[in-house]
Amino acid sequence: MNLKHNFRLALAVAMAGLGVCTLAQPRIMNKAGAPDLQNEHWYSIRAVGEAEQKTIEVYIYGEIGYWGITSGDFIRDLKSKDDGVSPVTVFFDTIGGDLFDGIAIHNALQALGKRATSRIVGACFSSGSVAACGAHRVEMADNALFMIHNPWTFMAGGSDELRKMADMMDKALEGIVASYQRRPLTIDEAELRRLIDAETWLTPSEAKELGFVDEVLAGSLPQVSNCAHGKILNRYRNTPQAARDLLASSSPDTDTVLPEPEPEPEPEPTVDPAALAAQLTADCQAAGLGNVTAALIKASGLQSQAAVTAHLVRAKAVRDVCVLAKLPGDAEQLITDGLDADAARLKLFDKVVTNSSKVELNNKPPLDDHLPVIASKAADPGAIYASRKPNASKGAHK
Repeated sequence: MNLKHNFRLALAVAMAGLGVCTLAQPRIMNKAGAPDLQNEHWYSIRAVGEAEQKTIEVYIYGEIGYWGITSGDFIRDLKSKDDGVSPVTVFFDTIGGDLFDGIAIHNALQALGKRATSRIVGACFSSGSVAACGAHRVEMADNALFMIHNPWTFMAGGSDELRKMADMMDKALEGIVASYQRRPLTIDEAELRRLIDAETWLTPSEAKELGFVDEVLAGSLPQVSNCAHGKILNRYRNTPQAARDLLASSSPDTDTVLPEPEPEPEPEPTVDPAALAAQLTADCQAAGLGNVTAALIKASGLQSQAAVTAHLVRAKAVRDVCVLAKLPGDAEQLITDGLDADAARLKLFDKVVTNSSKVELNNKPPLDDHLPVIASKAADPGAIYASRKPNASKGAHK
């Protein structure tokens, strides 16, 4: 349990008029400092069963506090599920974290009275052990591990500030001692303080013997491996081999990993079909595609603005392909058939190739429609005969 505090920051916040003073309520974090565990925790709360058989289950698998599960998260979610009469079971697999968050969870569980049970299914270190001891009953898996130790901090400041912080550390220790003493311990206060100061790691049987735990549970319990545990163990002074063995026994290949809670789906926006139809009609007219408006309304189903826009874009692309192929008259049918630009291009290509392969043979000379038309005079046989008649008579008298 680490006590992180920067008096210069507290002074700046107080001067800003925010009404926050970390001197009165410092943040206590895990002994490893501020590990990056934001994506390495799993937290869930749910109601199981119905009516008289209903049980509220809470899973705290990861760090307690700012980097993981805060007391605010826990209390808010518990209130949303708690009906005031159902048993509440909290499963712990945690390296600890912020002391004051742990104490707040401890007090929330204690307020539930006999309804609250803490079930330690893996690691229960530092402020995690403080939180778990708030329940009326504490159970522990026979392969789990329990750890208690002094608060720890890092800070920067002058000698006066360091002395004040040392006093604050002593007061934080009193909160730890008071929390553990709410359990039916078999040791006196002096021995409890000695164990805390020595950073004591307890097996399930040892935790039960000292009164931290009521019952050791045998058999398989739901566990989630926290890959950050190994990083944390390297920073404790007296990490026992049992702790390392516990974590080594849980590998990514063999762990039973509970699924991440599914995010709530975003509500679908309200669709006004009449408004979409009017807008599509106007857009089609503006794009010169008024003749396919009905086809686009049918194809999009007026389900959403995105669907309508997509079909209008498709229609424009098909129309452009037809224009390039010099077959604009084919656009309406291709759009109505639901083809996109690529499919329309292939279909038009086949048609262009087919038309270009038809060669017409004709032995008639081409006619020039632009030459002037010369009117022809019909022949008169009588006139031709009359013109020849005198010549014929002269030939006869000779």
